[in-house]
Amino acid sequence: MKTEILQANEENIVKCAEFIKNGGIVAFPTETVYGLGACAFDEKATEKIFVAKGRPATNPLIIHVSEKSQIDTVAEVSEQARRLIDALMPGAFTLVLPKKSIVPSIVTAGFDTVAVRMPDHEVALALINAVGKPICAPSANSSARPSPTTAMHVYEDLCGNIPYILDGGKCPFGVESTIIDMTRTPPKVLRAGSVDISRVEDIIGEIDKSSMIIDQLADSKTPMNFMPRAELTFSAYYEGMDRTICEYYDSLSKQGRKPIIFCLSKNASLYGDRRVMEMGKTVKEYASRLFETVREAERTYDSIIAEGVPFGGIGTTLLARLMKMSNGNVI
Repeated sequence: MKTEILQANEENIVKCAEFIKNGGIVAFPTETVYGLGACAFDEKATEKIFVAKGRPATNPLIIHVSEKSQIDTVAEVSEQARRLIDALMPGAFTLVLPKKSIVPSIVTAGFDTVAVRMPDHEVALALINAVGKPICAPSANSSARPSPTTAMHVYEDLCGNIPYILDGGKCPFGVESTIIDMTRTPPKVLRAGSVDISRVEDIIGEIDKSSMIIDQLADSKTPMNFMPRAELTFSAYYEGMDRTICEYYDSLSKQGRKPIIFCLSKNASLYGDRRVMEMGKTVKEYASRLFETVREAERTYDSIIAEGVPFGGIGTTLLARLMKMSNGNVI
């Protein structure tokens, strides 16, 4: 199969929408990462997503809508959930709600709940509007690879497996949406993401944050980590972590490995003449660059050592991603 990267202009958005309406799948940009979408009500089209990604059928998909009213067509919306929808959508925010029968079981991996969000991205909204129905989509990477934040990342992973990639440029957030399960009491964080959990609590009160360092959209799904081709290790955050990172870097170098350090710009000088990639001035910049920089680093280096950051806010999101990509390998 030939894979084409199409500029996200009006003509190509309509072309891709028609393709989806006829049972196809298309990669498209959102504010978080690129998604791989099919019509949410088309079982056969949805199957193509799982095949293209090599994604286990036990891993549910997120339904993307272009209007808040579309959420009511696929899910039962409580008063509490409505407050979150009104305040945080469109945005990098996903709710898990009781599903309606119109949603095929393949989309929800057989669960009686459905994950729904309204992206805050011009191209994504235009595509969904043109399809005229919600789109179900996971990230547009092959399973076990870091989520894609550019059209070229999608091409590297899925070339030959999908026909079209709508190129809307680099995703501005660079990390996935926050996911809250509203079918539990109290509501529970299933994934720390781009929206700070404190904003959610400001709207609906206390929520269960006990396991938010782990992505658990489906409690019983087959564990799948984002595994870089370079071995990734990260440091816990504490005073003097740079010394531990330097010692680990040197031990890898003595073994003939080629390590690289991910660090905040202000800390780069702490590592002397060791190789570093600066991840920006803030934790937010670090998080937004993570997936892209991992893909860049693994082309040259066989080991990545990432600085840890304080827990809380976007730092929690970053730590969750580092935990996933390192398979819990912390120094």
